[in-house]
Amino acid sequence: MPLPTPLSQHIIRRPQRIALLAHIAEQGSITRAAKSAGLSYKAAWDAIDELNNLAQKPLVERNVGGKGGGGAKLTVEGERVLRLYQRLQALQAQVLASDEAASDFNLLGRLMLRTSARNQLHGRVDAIEAKGRNDLIHLRLAGGMTLKAQITHDSTQRLELEPGVETVALIKAGWLELLAADQPATPGNNCLSGLIDNVLDADDGPSEVRISLPNGLVLCALAQTNALAALGATVGQPIQVQFAPSQVLLGTPV
Repeated sequence: MPLPTPLSQHIIRRPQRIALLAHIAEQGSITRAAKSAGLSYKAAWDAIDELNNLAQKPLVERNVGGKGGGGAKLTVEGERVLRLYQRLQALQAQVLASDEAASDFNLLGRLMLRTSARNQLHGRVDAIEAKGRNDLIHLRLAGGMTLKAQITHDSTQRLELEPGVETVALIKAGWLELLAADQPATPGNNCLSGLIDNVLDADDGPSEVRISLPNGLVLCALAQTNALAALGATVGQPIQVQFAPSQVLLGTPV
């Protein structure tokens, strides 16, 4: 079986942009298609550029200019990709015919996610707190644990975050700071408590410290030998990890 092409991956991961093709086919105009798809005019153009760049052949032909923003239509290749997308929609509807199947589908999406962040925590948005141009996203993890992520308001909108939406919190191991069990955390930071599960010493760098949380999740932190010695860090010892909300990256299934 051939490996997926960039466009086929895009169809799976960014279906809302592929759906724009259907609106273009119906409306014959970038402006009307953007409005119908719930996108800004610029976002629609960006999507078309991205699709055309990813495809081996252009999917959309467009005429720039005019009061209506220019006309647009699908190429033969665009019509073929749209039919493929519609078949995938029908197949997805069959797979997600029950709540259990939908949950399993989301689980597979999380399991197939590849990132450079060692810590990937599944959670659900509890609340969104506006902070100027940024939003503070309150997440609930397994076992009732919570953490906060600070992202831009634009990112909140792009990820379509709202209470109840499932998300994955990504935190690099180097961003976690170890604290003694009785040491106060920096105000405003996330602080999670657990037990040291293992310490993997490195010959030429920081040690890797694995922390088991009460909810069964495991975090990985990096710490220098002298820092571990100052904490008296040993396997089985209670420990805290703190990290700033701005150091939490968020991802959502699409």
